[in-house]
Amino acid sequence: MALEMFERAILTVDLPAEGLRAGDVGTVVDEHVAPSLQETGYSVEFFDMTGRTVAVVTVPASSLREPTTQDLPSVRVLSAAG
Repeated sequence: MALEMFERAILTVDLPAEGLRAGDVGTVVDEHVAPSLQETGYSVEFFDMTGRTVAVVTVPASSLREPTTQDLPSVRVLSAAG
């Protein structure tokens, strides 16, 4: 799966240290291609509902998926990271 810059991406794994959970929606801000690795990585920025950055994480493509018409946005209260 190749994601485009500034495209929305859905996290498929929990990242407790960052306060993120599977299902959180972020925006792709960078792509990392390393010829020696088997998988592309992406930096993804996650925002709260006011537009404040919550976290910027770099994860492998397998930890993300594209949104579909079957996805429904929802809201959760952020817990403290760590």
